[in-house]
Amino acid sequence: MKNIKDYDLNELKEELINLGEKPFRAEQIFKWLYQEKVKDFSEMTNLSLELREKLKQNYTICNFKILRKQKSKDGTIKYLFDVLDGNAIETVLMSYHHGYSICVSSQIGCKMGCKFCASTGINFIRSLSSGEIVEQILAVEQDTGVRISNVVFMGIGEPLDNYDNVINSIRIINNPKGLNIGARHISISTSGLVPKIYKLAEENIPCTLSISLHATNNAKRSEMMPVNNTYPIEELIKACKDYIEKTNRRISFEYALAKDNNDNQEDAKELVKLLKGMLCHVNLIPINKIENGTFDKSSNENIMKFRDYLNDHGIVATIRRELGSDIDAACGQLRRKNLQNSENIGLK
Repeated sequence: MKNIKDYDLNELKEELINLGEKPFRAEQIFKWLYQEKVKDFSEMTNLSLELREKLKQNYTICNFKILRKQKSKDGTIKYLFDVLDGNAIETVLMSYHHGYSICVSSQIGCKMGCKFCASTGINFIRSLSSGEIVEQILAVEQDTGVRISNVVFMGIGEPLDNYDNVINSIRIINNPKGLNIGARHISISTSGLVPKIYKLAEENIPCTLSISLHATNNAKRSEMMPVNNTYPIEELIKACKDYIEKTNRRISFEYALAKDNNDNQEDAKELVKLLKGMLCHVNLIPINKIENGTFDKSSNENIMKFRDYLNDHGIVATIRRELGSDIDAACGQLRRKNLQNSENIGLK
């Protein structure tokens, strides 16, 4: 049976019509799911018993189980969720002065093979459905009692490789009758799937686009990110300029600094040249060291010099605050650790 959380409001109205019901019932169901956060159709008490039985016979309500939870001394909480088919995904809750942000996964495993990511080396299983993406937010809010105000698609998986489900989940998250999180508080991170960037520019969704850049020339970027062999930097930057022109929205470029690789002044000069004149921001990331990983974290001195050079030459750059370093908070680390011990918890 289909997970009822996979439908946006318009789709759910169509489903209700097909069941012989009035479309306004979809809004009532949305309220129960996303505002009241019920876990069973029987709790939807303003629906008739007949309708509740129809829903029970035709749909399920996806409710993740927490397999493991780690809490950092800085307040970051990392979850390993059972997605109810023997697989697991990671979700991270982060606390900031402006509220709570959640980093959600979009796939079980990842195809991209980025050399600095802990998801690399773990087999890709499948993409998550829209409802499974949304459920991560609901499950964390139910567990903690907090109100999440920002959503970042930067967990396991490449969001634009699961394009339709990610876009549909954003419509549910953004809907005032759904989770009611503003589109400007939603960020999609991509390793650079150029055709999907052009497609996203046409969606008229004012979310933030984050590009995982991490290098300024094709040789270095291909070494770090195999996707660059298919969509080289020249094509990626062209797509980014098109996105900015069509949406008039600033792009955030993610740049993970790796020691003795992409963190010297020459790299900073190349980055300025590459991005000059674009409506953009550079988010410098102290790279996380992963087991059997190729790259090491750059020194704090180099990171600050790199930031200062960009700012001094007209490119707005900030250093991402490190959160959850004591709880395997890098993308994929907790799932990797649990897969290594899968016989203990019955996961694939």
